[in-house]
Amino acid sequence: MTSIQTGNLNRIQFLPFDSIRRPIVPVLDEAKIERMIETLKTTDPEALDDGLPPIDVLMVRKNGKSWYFGFGGCHRFQAYQRTGKKTVKCKIVPVTESMLKMYVGGSFDNMFKERVVESADAQVTPA
Repeated sequence: MTSIQTGNLNRIQFLPFDSIRRPIVPVLDEAKIERMIETLKTTDPEALDDGLPPIDVLMVRKNGKSWYFGFGGCHRFQAYQRTGKKTVKCKIVPVTESMLKMYVGGSFDNMFKERVVESADAQVTPA
């Protein structure tokens, strides 16, 4: 299954979780996540086809840096994280800053702030 946005994109990449900004707080169905985890457990962890479709991730280039934003795929994102993986399977959708602004509206200017880590034990604080 593919999305409308990435149906014609065939390049799949694995991105580290902390490189993807997820500005919308997800509403999660734990049973759905558990089913996805079971699917991931029955496949080769190194296989490109692990039973789940990739997550669509928007990529904006700004100031010589790639910025990644995920708005969907929250259940898959959680399933990958909970299985201990360090990366998540993604299809990268290149977009412009103005296209991203349509998704986030007034919070657009905050989207490109660097994340702050307070200590070695602290988790990354989203911008």
